Amino acid sequence: MCQVEFEMACAAIKQLKGTVSEEDKLLIYSFYKQATEGDCNIPTPPATDARAKSKWEAWNEKKGMTKMDAMRFYVAKVDELKKKETG
Repeated sequence: MCQVEFEMACAAIKQLKGTVSEEDKLLIYSFYKQATEGDCNIPTPPATDARAKSKWEAWNEKKGMTKMDAMRFYVAKVDELKKKETG
């Protein structure tokens, strides 16, 4: 696993034409944030902002995961979504 594979997966996710479930979007988001920024470093959003709270919770669940592991999981998830799309 290297930075190039991660960057290619980042580009590939934008090219998906099919619909991606909200659960998968949150998972992809959380792996991306963990890979690029590390552990969640922002305060918990207010409960009234459900979307921001969901994203924060997804990212915060990855606390302690290494950036390299997050990259691996991100690439694997993008590959899985690409395979689903192509059948």
